[in-house]
Amino acid sequence: MKSIVLYFSKKGQNYSGGSIVNLTKGNTAAVSEYIRDIVGADLFEIEPVNDYPIDYYECTDIAKDELRTNARPSVRMLPDNLSEYDTVFIGGPIWWGTYPMPMFTVLEQIDWSGKTVMPFSTHEGSGLGSVERDMKKLCVGANVKPGLAIYGSSVVSAKSDVEKWIKNNLK
Repeated sequence: MKSIVLYFSKKGQNYSGGSIVNLTKGNTAAVSEYIRDIVGADLFEIEPVNDYPIDYYECTDIAKDELRTNARPSVRMLPDNLSEYDTVFIGGPIWWGTYPMPMFTVLEQIDWSGKTVMPFSTHEGSGLGSVERDMKKLCVGANVKPGLAIYGSSVVSAKSDVEKWIKNNLK
C-alpha cells in the first residue's frame, strides 16, 4: 500500500487552549509528519499563492469570507498524478466548520476512483466539522473512512491517537 498525505497547515498565530499562540510549525503539519512516520507516506503541502496573514484575526476574517463566497484560492502547485497511491490522507485545520478553501481547490482536481481517503483535522473545539460529509461529496469514487479530529493544543501528545486511528481504519 502506497500512501500520501495532502495537507494544509498554518504556522504563525493560532488559537490554542483559550489564547493566541505563535507556532513555528502548524499543527496539521505535525500530524502529517506523524502519519509519514507511521505508514511511510509521502507528504504534499497545499500552499495558497497568496499566503494568509500571520495575524490570527486577520486570517480568520479572510477564511470566513472565502467560505461565504465559496472561493477557490489559487495554489502554488497541484500534486502530481496520484495513480500510484492507494491511500490518501487529507488533513487541515477546521476553519469555520470545514477545511480551508485552498484544499477544495486541490481536492476538486483529483480523480478519486478506487482510492481510500482518510480525513483528519486539527481544531480547538469544532472537531471534524463537516469534513467527512464534504470529503464524501468531493472524493467521488473513493472509500472515505471515518475521520480523526485532534485538538491543536494536544498535537504534541497525539501520535498514539493517530496510530490507533490508522490501525482501526486501514485493515
